[in-house]
Amino acid sequence: MNPLRRPLRILLAEDDPEDQMLTRDAFREAGANVDLFVVEDGEELLTFLRRKGPYSAPGRAPRPDLILLDLNMPRMNGREALAEIKRDPGLRRIPVIALTVSKAEEDVLRTYDLGVAGYVVKPMTFRELVEVTRSLSLYWSQTVELPVG
Repeated sequence: MNPLRRPLRILLAEDDPEDQMLTRDAFREAGANVDLFVVEDGEELLTFLRRKGPYSAPGRAPRPDLILLDLNMPRMNGREALAEIKRDPGLRRIPVIALTVSKAEEDVLRTYDLGVAGYVVKPMTFRELVEVTRSLSLYWSQTVELPVG
């Protein structure tokens, strides 16, 4: 086990401002050592990851250790963004966790086929969301070995 010596950098791709706020609050409530960055759709996600446009300034878009990806977003949805990430040799090793409302088996299978590292159905209560964020942050910062660069 090789614990991360710095905060876990998580990039949340979520279009709903309330879900963004709840996720941020849940990580805080969980006491998670994370730096959370937020984008609102798949196009902005790829712009962030490729450090283009508003994310081109040094330090503005650090490489995330983990991406939490809503599947239902405007402009470019989560599946389209995931497919693009997994096609890109410079991005494909970043673990992506789908965080979505769908429990449909077809969605789960399709998303895993695209290369997602995990599929999490959005919890119904804030307390459950705190537990999910606690588990995610501990697993990805203390249990697994993350790829560098």
